[in-house]
Amino acid sequence: MRILVTNDDGYLAGGVRVLAEAAGSLGSVRIVAPDREQSATSHSLTLHYPLRVRETDDGTLVVDGTPTDCMVLAIGELLEQRPDFVLSGVNHGANLGDDVLYSGTVAAAMEATILGIPAVAVSYTGTDFERLPAWTGLLTRLLRQLLLRDDFPAQTLFNVNLPAVRPADVAGIRITTLGRRAYVGSLTRARDPAGREYFWIGGGESTWWGSDDSDFRAVHDGYISITPLHLDLTNHGLINGIAQWQLEP
Repeated sequence: MRILVTNDDGYLAGGVRVLAEAAGSLGSVRIVAPDREQSATSHSLTLHYPLRVRETDDGTLVVDGTPTDCMVLAIGELLEQRPDFVLSGVNHGANLGDDVLYSGTVAAAMEATILGIPAVAVSYTGTDFERLPAWTGLLTRLLRQLLLRDDFPAQTLFNVNLPAVRPADVAGIRITTLGRRAYVGSLTRARDPAGREYFWIGGGESTWWGSDDSDFRAVHDGYISITPLHLDLTNHGLINGIAQWQLEP
């Protein structure tokens, strides 16, 4: 099995190494990752300047672009053979609920899915990222159960979130839906030392809501959350109803 690993935290992030090591027993692994932090870049493509690639001593291919750029280049040009699976992560931080719309980690897995390659995005919801290597064994077992199936769903990626507990304390696995989140106080308006006004997006507090099977509830209870995400964003339930509006040009 040929496995392509990427992330949005950059090639030096510990999480991508943990994911590559966990996948190592399942096949040959190549890492193609951004050269720097690319969190919240979503599905951004670099169109207005050329991309450059360099190879590190351990064979990692480093791209000066977004996670989606990494997938396009890796699958289209850089790898000699098309990968059988794409793994993205382990992200340093949660990708729950509405996060999936902003996440570069999820976007890389989504790009692979668009290109017809099964993909899994993995994120760690804790903040003690130096302890990520302890998850290697559990991730190996989980990936073995997901990647070695012959019925991996088409046009679907799995969004996996690991709870902020020790691997030995994981309560189990839950198949979940996306929760919802609203941010409060995430926009700062201030002035720099020269008196120039600036705005800073980020931080603040968040409020979660959702059904009992929501992803954020699962990780809060110590479970691994696995959410199947489909590429089709169409609200099929409204197609017939809106058609009755008899809209005219």
